[in-house]
Amino acid sequence: MGDKPPGFRGSRDWIGCVEASLCLAHFGGPQGRLCHVPRGAGLHGELEKLYSHFAAGGGPVMVGGDADARSKALLGICIGSGTEAYVLVLDPHYWGAPKSPSELQAAGWVGWQEVSAAFDPNSFYNLCLTSLSSQQQQHTLD
Repeated sequence: MGDKPPGFRGSRDWIGCVEASLCLAHFGGPQGRLCHVPRGAGLHGELEKLYSHFAAGGGPVMVGGDADARSKALLGICIGSGTEAYVLVLDPHYWGAPKSPSELQAAGWVGWQEVSAAFDPNSFYNLCLTSLSSQQQQHTLD
């Protein structure tokens, strides 16, 4: 796509959410809207936006960070009373055809995690919210 130096092609270097959103746009995939969270502790301020994203039919949210280099995808959110909140986290490194959803859950590839456990409070995060409709996604983030 021209955003990386020539040596990047064919390498095993990682890309982040910014590059993933560029790839979605370049290859005609779903729309990807970026949301930067300066510190994981600030993610609690974004929970309503994430909830609105999923409630409006938004797709998976790709997550990348700096101090927290564990890539993850969010598939849903559950906001409880007070400060209690959980995210449904998928490890994007899984490949293959699972025998059942419970197999994925038992192996730790997917599961609900409390927000404070899933995100490092000192790491920044980039979230790439995917949606088939860019207008719909814009509305949910405003």
